[in-house]
Amino acid sequence: MVSANKEMVVYCFDTLVAHFNGDQVPPPAFDEGQHPLFVTWKKAVNGGEPRLRGCIGTLEARCIITGFKDYAIISALRDRRFPPIQAKELPFLQCTVSLLTNYENAANYLYWEVGKHGIIIEFTDPDNNTKRNATYLPEIASQEGWTKIEAIDSLMRKAGYNGPITESVRKRIQLTRYQSTLFTMHYDDYVSYVKKTRGGAPSVAGLKSH
Repeated sequence: MVSANKEMVVYCFDTLVAHFNGDQVPPPAFDEGQHPLFVTWKKAVNGGEPRLRGCIGTLEARCIITGFKDYAIISALRDRRFPPIQAKELPFLQCTVSLLTNYENAANYLYWEVGKHGIIIEFTDPDNNTKRNATYLPEIASQEGWTKIEAIDSLMRKAGYNGPITESVRKRIQLTRYQSTLFTMHYDDYVSYVKKTRGGAPSVAGLKSH
């Protein structure tokens, strides 16, 4: 099984740096494969806890090289919850790549473990018969300190459901649980990696080296 690794995060940073510079992306230092995947950007300012800056991926298996290349940019620039990341933010960014594995249909909406499983929920909105779905990666519920029900209720809101959340509405949910491997790297570590492996620091248009 392929696991998330340092080279995959480097490739995401390379992709974003190349975008800002209008350059070609250096070839990846990991092998091809097919996996569902996510790219998450967070930003830490003034030594505070890193805050989400963009997170988008695919629950369908796809080529991980083109997948990371695409979603590094999509999550950085096109997450509708946030303005696009700018080059001047790079020194404050950390990137996490996730490869999703072990998809299982759950017996009910509580049949998963906080900190172990990511969850995908699908349900029909009782107010307008719209089909809704959303996912949280395995680390989200534990990072937020949520119980299972708190995570489910939050995920229903993320899916766009605005009605009252009752037990009968929760029981409509079809839940798929999954696991993931992930790797996180800060921009400073990326710079160190590039210096060590390529003989010089990355330069970014509009960004003073530091």
